[in-house]
Amino acid sequence: MHNPKQVALAATLLLPFSTTQTVHPLSGSNWTLSDPGSNVSVPATFPSQAHLDLHAAGIIGDPLYALNEFEQRWVAYSNWSYTSPPIPGLSTNASSTWLLFNGLDTFTSISFCGQFVASTNNQFRQYWFDVTEILQACSNETHRVLAINFGSAPNIADAIANEPGQETWPFGVQQVYEFPNRWFIRKEQSDFGWDWGPAFAPAGPWQPAWIVQLGSQAVHIRNSIVDIYRQGQLNLLPPDQSQPWVVNASLDYFGNLPDNATLTYVLNDLQNHTISSGALSDVNTTNATITGSTIIPDGTVDLWWPSQLGPQNLYYITISLQSSAKVSLASVTKRIGFRTIVLNETPISDAQLALGIAAGNNWHFEINGHEFYAKGSNFIPPDPFWARVTPQRIEQLFQSVVAGNQNMLRVWASGAYSPDFMYDLADEYGILLWSEFEFGDALYPVDQAFLDNVRAEAEYNVRRVNHHPSLALWAGGNELENLELMLVNQSAPKQLAKYTAQYETLFLNTLLPAVFENTRSISYTPSSTSNGWQSLNFSATHPIMERYNNLTTGSVYGETDFYNYNPAVLHNASALPIGRFSNEFGYHSMPSLQSWRQQVLASDLTFNSTTVLLRDHHDPAGGLNTSNTANSSIGQAQMTEAVEMWYPTPGKRDAVANFSAWCHATQVFQADLYVFEIAFYRRGSGLPNRQLGSLYWQLEDQWVAPTWAGIEYDGRWKVLHYAAKDIYEPVIIAPYYNVTTGNLSVWVTSDLWEAVSGTATFHWYDWSGKQLDMNTTQSVAFEVGAINSTQVLQTFTTDVLAKYDLTNVVLHMSVEAQGRLPNTNTTRTFRHDNFFNPTPLRTAQLIDPGLTLTYSPTTAIFTITSTRGIAAWVWLDYGEGAVVHFDSNGFWLLPGQPREVGFTVQSDGTGGAWVNTVTVQSMWDQTQATSVGSFANGTANGTGGSGAPIAYTGTAAKTSISVLVIVAAALQILL
Repeated sequence: MHNPKQVALAATLLLPFSTTQTVHPLSGSNWTLSDPGSNVSVPATFPSQAHLDLHAAGIIGDPLYALNEFEQRWVAYSNWSYTSPPIPGLSTNASSTWLLFNGLDTFTSISFCGQFVASTNNQFRQYWFDVTEILQACSNETHRVLAINFGSAPNIADAIANEPGQETWPFGVQQVYEFPNRWFIRKEQSDFGWDWGPAFAPAGPWQPAWIVQLGSQAVHIRNSIVDIYRQGQLNLLPPDQSQPWVVNASLDYFGNLPDNATLTYVLNDLQNHTISSGALSDVNTTNATITGSTIIPDGTVDLWWPSQLGPQNLYYITISLQSSAKVSLASVTKRIGFRTIVLNETPISDAQLALGIAAGNNWHFEINGHEFYAKGSNFIPPDPFWARVTPQRIEQLFQSVVAGNQNMLRVWASGAYSPDFMYDLADEYGILLWSEFEFGDALYPVDQAFLDNVRAEAEYNVRRVNHHPSLALWAGGNELENLELMLVNQSAPKQLAKYTAQYETLFLNTLLPAVFENTRSISYTPSSTSNGWQSLNFSATHPIMERYNNLTTGSVYGETDFYNYNPAVLHNASALPIGRFSNEFGYHSMPSLQSWRQQVLASDLTFNSTTVLLRDHHDPAGGLNTSNTANSSIGQAQMTEAVEMWYPTPGKRDAVANFSAWCHATQVFQADLYVFEIAFYRRGSGLPNRQLGSLYWQLEDQWVAPTWAGIEYDGRWKVLHYAAKDIYEPVIIAPYYNVTTGNLSVWVTSDLWEAVSGTATFHWYDWSGKQLDMNTTQSVAFEVGAINSTQVLQTFTTDVLAKYDLTNVVLHMSVEAQGRLPNTNTTRTFRHDNFFNPTPLRTAQLIDPGLTLTYSPTTAIFTITSTRGIAAWVWLDYGEGAVVHFDSNGFWLLPGQPREVGFTVQSDGTGGAWVNTVTVQSMWDQTQATSVGSFANGTANGTGGSGAPIAYTGTAAKTSISVLVIVAAALQILL
C-alpha cells in the first residue's frame, strides 16, 4: 500500500529553501473572483478556476450536470479577475521581491499595489516578475493587493485568428470540436472540446504562486533538472549498461548569485542512509542557471523497474548551492530512480533478420537494456478542471492501472502537462508515463513569437519532470504525421511540402532541442503516430530525419493507431494494422446507470434522450452548435449496431432497466473488441512484425458520457477494464477465427523474459455444458520463448464441427505454464482461460445458466456458480454510493465450477451496505423481459432470469476448477 504522506513529502521537498529568502504562499480561500461585465463578485480560492468558484458560490450549477456545458458558455466568454486581500508580512527592506507563478490559465494582465506588472499568454509556462520597485513605493499595507485579470480564451483565440496575414490551413485539416481556433493559443487544447469531453475553456490561476523576497546575496531556485544516464549515452540509442551513471544537475534561479558558487550533492536511500556525496564537478554558471555533474559507479545503486518487471527502487538526492565560503544559499531535494529507458527505432539488424523478424525499423521501448512488452492505455485529463485533481484521485487511478496488469500510460497530448505528484505516484507504482507536448489533431503557427513561447513552455516542463524514473518518452504531439499531414496531402497535395516544413520547424527544430539540449536520458519522437525516423545524425543541427512515407514493401515501421466503427471488425484479424507497436485503438461505450444518475435527470435515462445524445460528442459538433443531435446520433447508432450485430437485444419492460441493459451491452461489445485487438497485437510479439506494445484508448473518463474509457468518472470499472486486466495477464491463450474458411487457430502468448513451458487444454461443449465427443487431442504441450507466442491449435470448424450446429458449440481453452516474472527468483504457475463460439451470441442457443451468488462475510468472498449451463459474460453489479473493484468480472463460467471473487473497496458512502446490492447476471439475462441488477430504483430489484441476488453463507464455497494437462507445435520467432 502506498503512503499518501510519502507522496506529499516528495512534492514538498521539491520546494527549495534558503536562510536568506522569505517565501509567501499565495494559496488560500480568501481571494475574490469578479467580473464587472456580469456584475458577479464571489469568494474564491487560489489555485482555482472560475467555474469552480462560481459553482461553490451558487452562481452556477455543477458544470458537469445535464447540459450545463452549453448553458454555462457565458462563463468562458467572460473576463474574470482574481483579487487577493492585502498581503501581510512583506518587507520593503528586501533586496528584491518577486512574483512567481507556476500556472496561469491563460491570458492575464497582472497588477500589484495597483500597478501593472506584466501580461501572460501561456497556460503551461512558469512566470516570475521582479516587483521590487512597486513594493517599495507601496507603503500603505492595505494597498498590497495582487489582482490577476483573465481574458476570455475563446474570444482571444478568435481575435488572433482574425489578425491580418494570419496563417491558414487547407480545408478539413484543423480538427474543430466545439470552440474554434485552439491552435493559435497555448492552452489545454481539449478545453475547447474533444470527442470524449466537454468544452468549458476555463480560466484561472490553476497552479500555486508565491511572493519571494531575497537578501542581497540570495537566490531562489524556481525550477531544476536532474538528468541520470549511462556514461556515453545519447538520446534514442540504447546505452552500454556496464557504464557508470552520470548525474547532471542544473538549477534555475533568480536573484543575486555570488561569484564562484559551488554545488554539492548527497544521495540517500529512502531509509536516509547516505549512498554517495560530494561536490559536483564541471560547474557552469549563467545569469539564470548553475549546472554540475558527478559520476556514480555502476552497481552502487539498485535499478528502478516498471510494475511486474522488477522493484521500484527510489532514492533522494539533495543538490545544495553554496557560496565560495561554503555558506548555504539554497538547496533542492528530489526523489529519483536509476534506470535507462529508450525508444528503440534503429534499423532491424542482420541478427534480428536471422530470427525471422521482418525488415524495417524497430519501434519499441527498452528498460535498463531489456526490451519488454508495453501493456497499458491512454490517459486523458481526468477532469475538465485540473485545479480540482488531487493526488488521491490520481493514486486511485494508478491503483486501477497496476491492478489491471498495465505498466505504461500514454499521457495524451492536448491536455495539460502532468503535475509533479502524478509522476511521484507513477514512480512509486512502477507506471511508465509516455509524455507528450500539448499539441494535437491540428497544425500550428510557426511565427517567431509563437515558437519562442513554445520553447519556453517546453524547457520549463522538460526540466521540471526529468528526474522521475517513470518518465518514458517525450512525443511532440498527437496524430500529426499520420493524420494532419495526411489530410494536407489529400486536400492540398501541392502544399504538402510547405506544411511539412512548418511541421518540422515546430516539432523538429523547436521542441526537439528543448529535449536534447536538456537531457540525454529521454527519447523524443515528433509525432504519435508515425513511421519513425529514417536516419539520425547527432552532429547535425537537426539530428532526426523523419521517414514519413518513405517505405519499402515488405518492411515494417513505426507504431499504429486504429479505429473502425463498423462493428463487423470484431474477430476480423485481417482488418487490423500490422506494426511494431499500437498506441491507440478502441470503440466507445455507454457508462453504467449508476454513473449516469450522478450527472443527468432521471427523466433523461433513455438511450436516445436529448441529454444523452448531446453528451455523446462522437461525432463532435465541429463548432458551437448546442443541438448537435445529427452528429452525436452517429456515435449512438454505432453502439446500437454493435449490440444488434453480436448480442441479444435488450428488451426489458421497465424503461430504466432497459436503459441499463443497453448501457451494459455496449460495454460488453467494447470489451469483446479490445480483448480481440489486444490479443492480436500481443501475438505479434512472436510474428515477423515483432510487435511490442498495446496501449488502448482510453483509461478513464472526465465526465459521464459515451466514451472510450474503461474507468468511469467516479472510478467504477467498466467491463473493459476487467477484460483488459485479464488479457494483459503475463501468459494468455486466445483464438483466431476466419468465419469464411472456418480456419481456427489458438495461440499462447507470453511477455515473460524467459521461455516458459506448459500445457494448453481444449474442451468442446454445447451451451448446456455437455462435453462434445470430438475424438481429438485435448491437451497440447508447448514451450513459448521470451516475449513471444506459439500456435497450440489449428483446425477447421468445417471439419471438426461438421456434425454439430455451430450455434450450439462452445470451445473452452486454458493454459497453465511455469515461469518467473522478470527480476524475480521464484518460479510460479501462470494460468489463463478463454472461450470461443463460432457464431455471434445473438444467434447462439443460450440457455438460462442458473447462476447462484453467495457471500461470506468471514472471508469477504463472493462465490458464483452456474448450475445449468455455460454462462457468458458473467457480471457482478452493485448499487450506487460506493466504488468497488472485484478481483475478476465479465468472465465466462462452466457449470459446476464455482468462481470465487474477492474485491477492493475504493470508496464507500454506504457504510458497507453496498454488499447487499450485489447481483449477478450473464448474457442470457439480456434476453429476458425482467431481471435483477437493473437498479431502476437505486437498488437491485426485479425477479426472474438467471440473474440472482446475493445469498449469505457462513463460509464461502471453495472454487474447484480442474485444469487439464496439454501439449503443441511451436510456431514463433526464434528468440
